[in-house]
Amino acid sequence: MSNPPLASGPDGAGALRPLLAAVLDALDAGARARGGPLPAGGPDAVAARLRAAVGDVLPEDGDPHALTDLVHALAEGSADPAHPRCAAHLHCPPLAVATAADLAVCALNPSLDSWDQAPAASELEALVTRALTREVYAPQGDDTRTAPPADDVRNPPHPDALVTTGGTESNQLALLLARETLGPTVRLLCGGNAHHSLTRAAWLLGLPAPVVVPAPTGTLDPAALHAALTTVPGPHLVAATAGTTDAGLIDPLPAVAALCATHGARLHIDAAYGGGLLFSDRHRPKLDGLDAAHTVTLDLHKLGWQPVAAGLLAVRDPADLTALNQHADYLNADDDTEAGLPDLLGRSLRTTRRPDVLKIAVTLKTLGRHGLGTLVDQVCDHAHAFAALVRDHPGLELHAEPTISTVLFRPTGAPDTAVAAIRRRLLTDGHAVLGRARLDGRLWLKTTLLNPHTRPHDLAALLAAVA
Repeated sequence: MSNPPLASGPDGAGALRPLLAAVLDALDAGARARGGPLPAGGPDAVAARLRAAVGDVLPEDGDPHALTDLVHALAEGSADPAHPRCAAHLHCPPLAVATAADLAVCALNPSLDSWDQAPAASELEALVTRALTREVYAPQGDDTRTAPPADDVRNPPHPDALVTTGGTESNQLALLLARETLGPTVRLLCGGNAHHSLTRAAWLLGLPAPVVVPAPTGTLDPAALHAALTTVPGPHLVAATAGTTDAGLIDPLPAVAALCATHGARLHIDAAYGGGLLFSDRHRPKLDGLDAAHTVTLDLHKLGWQPVAAGLLAVRDPADLTALNQHADYLNADDDTEAGLPDLLGRSLRTTRRPDVLKIAVTLKTLGRHGLGTLVDQVCDHAHAFAALVRDHPGLELHAEPTISTVLFRPTGAPDTAVAAIRRRLLTDGHAVLGRARLDGRLWLKTTLLNPHTRPHDLAALLAAVA
């Protein structure tokens, strides 16, 4: 038997073309077999169908139909974030252009742990991170974000950013940089609305137990934060949220930033969800105060329509990143660095690292700020339209007007057990994928609308599935 073909090299394109056609056909056939946003039958039925389709994962002799059979099985058994009734999580439908770009990364297989494994990708990462940090750290009304400075982007005397796997890694890095800057006794203060990855990162890093500040309205209470900063021994790291997971709410960032400045606290803002509002002229003001943060989490596989993973951590003072510097002679020998080869080990806690930046770069350049802003505006408009449908329905209760693109609602007067049962029934039948959130002491159904192609009749159908 001849060796299987490679994805790159002189014969790579010829080897990939027929395989890509087979994959696309299998994706289409699997989606048609699924017939909805989620496979029907629940976990046991889905597992049984997949096991039957896969058979022996490691047979003695290879199966020439494995690619099409397994892609078909995966597509048939997947939740489809592009389906208008798949609206549970911060799980976006990826753009076709970003997905195509990611294929190039798979074929070329660079690794961003040394320049000689990723010469162009390392420079592209520097360009993209510099552009995105200008979005984060340009004060409101400052048009300098539209014109990049002419100095060398590999050594900017300006804010910087690291590419991560998402919000969890970004938040952990933010706490690590705070610990290395302020010392091992730094105390995390975060709202009761904060993402669980923050308190888990404090545990992983051996920091003192976090102080959870009340968020009675779903956002961080400035008075309670002031009291905590006054009474809890420092040094302090305050973590605010711009786009909560449960309801898409944004903490009062200017007030939080002012308190941090008054008390000498370091500020981290988790904008994994809300950071995409930066692209929208209409919604960008909701992030006023973001530029005051020492570190900011962004996540473009949410309001950026990227295939997973596409996270970033923006850092106001690039000197903070020196804490990540490491030396491995086979990757960043001193004489190589002195000779001008870029040192990439301080760009991540990971060693082997794929250039997720390519799909981001292709998206930014293809759509531009205005194109991305239009998508953001569309999904926010969809959320307001859906909220209006809920408000006008006699049997449903709306939690509040949406801040970003998340809407919470529930059947009027229903007990929490009924709300949970409705959600599970829709999942089991494969009719709709809705999330759940507990706020105000009650359980709510959650829709997170991230599909810009959703139409009014899709929203009505989603509501009808519940009602």
